[in-house]
Amino acid sequence: MAKAVRFYEAGGPEVLRYEDVEVGEPGPGHVRIRHVAVGLNYADTYFRNGTYAIPLPNGIGVEAAGVVVALGEGVSNVSVGDRVTYTGFINTLGAYSTERLIPAAPLIKLPETIAFETAAAMTMRGLTSAYLMRRIHAFKPGDSILLHAAAGGVGLIVSQWAKLLGLNVIGTVSTEAKAEVARAHGCDHTINYGVEDVAKRVRELTDGRGVDVVFDSVGKTTFAGSLDSLKRRGLLVCVGTASGPIPPFDPSLLAIKGSLFVTRPALADYIADPAEKAELAGELFDHVGSGRIKIEINQHYALQDAVQAHRDLESRKTTGSSIFVI
Repeated sequence: MAKAVRFYEAGGPEVLRYEDVEVGEPGPGHVRIRHVAVGLNYADTYFRNGTYAIPLPNGIGVEAAGVVVALGEGVSNVSVGDRVTYTGFINTLGAYSTERLIPAAPLIKLPETIAFETAAAMTMRGLTSAYLMRRIHAFKPGDSILLHAAAGGVGLIVSQWAKLLGLNVIGTVSTEAKAEVARAHGCDHTINYGVEDVAKRVRELTDGRGVDVVFDSVGKTTFAGSLDSLKRRGLLVCVGTASGPIPPFDPSLLAIKGSLFVTRPALADYIADPAEKAELAGELFDHVGSGRIKIEINQHYALQDAVQAHRDLESRKTTGSSIFVI
């Protein structure tokens, strides 16, 4: 029988349950997929703790890779036996499972150069990195970025991609061990935010100018410092709220600090158009398949260990990407 992780109330990691499930046959527009590997993302904790409100009980997880084993009526973008990966939001919720039914539309065919484990570790992070690098700002060689959580899954991909574009990368980390990981993946400079003033150090590293763009996945505790790290007319990209939501602020603050720009993008809006999704995925797969970007899978879990996986993730014990191996 198929297995899945489900939860019946919002709360801490302990609400997750590993259960037997009946999968059934796919209806119109859906497929049945057998998972080989499942991605663990910080967004999963938002579903679990109620930050993202969903009907309960429900499954969890939005990213996985595997093989199509059955097709519903009208499915034409994939075939039985295809190697596929996917990521999304509500439309892909339920990835923590050995088998499942899922709409066919979000599925992306995997080239042979990309292993299932790699796909599960990078589809969300990689497509996020792709739109951050290729859609958010018209980067040119020599531009500088500040990258929070530089040793995380998105951070390591963005750092490598940024170096391919000729950017100067400053990354924030919490430990020296994470600093070594970040530097090994492209960070020119690292800042330990626990002992250093991030904005002050950024100014020192940029001769007082500030960076062109800040990628901030932390949120509440880093927002002020991120603004203070930007050059005049710089861009703050708020891509996550690991420390909590950003508090309300007066937009006139942006003018006072140098006519700054702030955006809060979501991956869903950059892969909603199938042609754009295919273009971003193709560029990502090309970089990874050729070895120009390496995906670091530093944590492997069994699906039944989802509670511990969430505890590790929220306590910032992880680096790079984490996956469940089926």
